[in-house]
Amino acid sequence: MATIEEFLQDATRRMDRSIETTRTEFNSVRTGRASAALLDRITIDYYGTPTPLKNMATIGAPEPRLLTVQPFDPTQLKAIEKAIQESDLGLTPSSDGKVVRLPIPQLTEERRKELVKLVRKYGEDGKIAIRNVRRDVMKGLEELVRNGEVGDDEERRGEAQVQKLTDEHTKTIDGLIKHKETEIMEV
Repeated sequence: MATIEEFLQDATRRMDRSIETTRTEFNSVRTGRASAALLDRITIDYYGTPTPLKNMATIGAPEPRLLTVQPFDPTQLKAIEKAIQESDLGLTPSSDGKVVRLPIPQLTEERRKELVKLVRKYGEDGKIAIRNVRRDVMKGLEELVRNGEVGDDEERRGEAQVQKLTDEHTKTIDGLIKHKETEIMEV
């Protein structure tokens, strides 16, 4: 038999996870600076298994506008170059046979605006996930009342706490969006 407290703990855990997911999505959005997190979404077909690039190579940022990718297995150099080329990052890899270099071009104003839209979409997805958690918990609380496990007053207090949690987590995502937009628009 679940209690209101258990519902709130579950809601907090799931909402925190939504924020972490949103933060991870934001890290993969390009800004004017080189960041190894840019390549987090890239996977390479390694002997028939889709493998994340970060598990196949050392990724470094020796300069603010350059990423280097040094594969552990040099035979995968061409596959890595191809995967980066085909990604939506808009980066052009060049290699010397040992290391793939990714110069990070200056973002155009138009590209910056597209990236801000993308960040807002990721942020909205995070907020939707948080609201879905709230909806699930509210249903659970209603069920507790229907089964006679808690009274109406306790349910209302629980709902108020869930709403407060939702507002706090939504505000956190808004802060992340604002921070990422500032980072993207910085020239």
